[in-house]
Amino acid sequence: MNTKDKNKYKSDFKKALNGFSGKLRKYVSTENGDWSVKGFIDVYKNVYTISSDTKIVSKILEIHIFPQILQFADEIGYKILLAEHQNYYPDLTFINRGNEEIKFAVDLKTTYRKKNGVASFTLGSHGNYFKERDKKKNIQFPYNSYLGHYCLGIIYTRTGMNDNIPETEIYQVKEFQEELGAPNKKGGRREVTTVQNLKSITSVIRDFDFFAAEKWKIASDKQGSGNTANIGATLNLDDLRNENGIFSQLGEEWFDEYWMNYGVATMIKNGKIVKITNIKDFLEFKGRVDLWNKIVVKKY
Repeated sequence: MNTKDKNKYKSDFKKALNGFSGKLRKYVSTENGDWSVKGFIDVYKNVYTISSDTKIVSKILEIHIFPQILQFADEIGYKILLAEHQNYYPDLTFINRGNEEIKFAVDLKTTYRKKNGVASFTLGSHGNYFKERDKKKNIQFPYNSYLGHYCLGIIYTRTGMNDNIPETEIYQVKEFQEELGAPNKKGGRREVTTVQNLKSITSVIRDFDFFAAEKWKIASDKQGSGNTANIGATLNLDDLRNENGIFSQLGEEWFDEYWMNYGVATMIKNGKIVKITNIKDFLEFKGRVDLWNKIVVKKY
């Protein structure tokens, strides 16, 4: 496939993904911005609220929007292959129904706003599959078989952090009893609160922002999580929406080369050999200080 055709597929896919991400906020929210998911229900019609633990929220959010993702893929002529194993990249592989050589990697990324207004998440590994791009270790298909690598991002506010909302409450909802004849079954030894309707239950998260971005355009030059080999993302919401990461003016080739060599390449600074862990040093190491002005500087 020639470069022109590849770029056309990429452009069309990104445009569609942008449009899709713009519709999801309405799908997951009530009219006042709360999450429309209130909890889970047992056979006695007791509603158990959800913990605001990020892992729990992320998984339920993914389940919540997954039917919409399937519908979106079908509408644009793609099928979806899920990651075969939990630690595989990516979360979703979009495969063109007319030409199965056309594949896009999409990771679902969820995170909450912190008090300073920024969020944090990682963009996948810069380890084996990122470096050995024709191999299939911990990846659904070899990295270089994907035409593009994207994030579908979800950012939200945690209600409990600000309003001291208790977690994992049990509720009985009067509208269930009236419409479904629910028995008055209590939650064991735990207190059960009766409310008029589901909307009376406070959602654990609210105020969603969704965005679609090409991975390299929102990447930072720092690892995203401790000692693990994960690429960090830029943290400002406007930069995420506008794909304005540190590499966004340098280009994908510099993103690739930098992260393939992150913490491996070395240089001499102040008479000592140090590992290169920022893009400015890497460009100096490569003899390209003329590109320093293309580094998008982040101050948050």
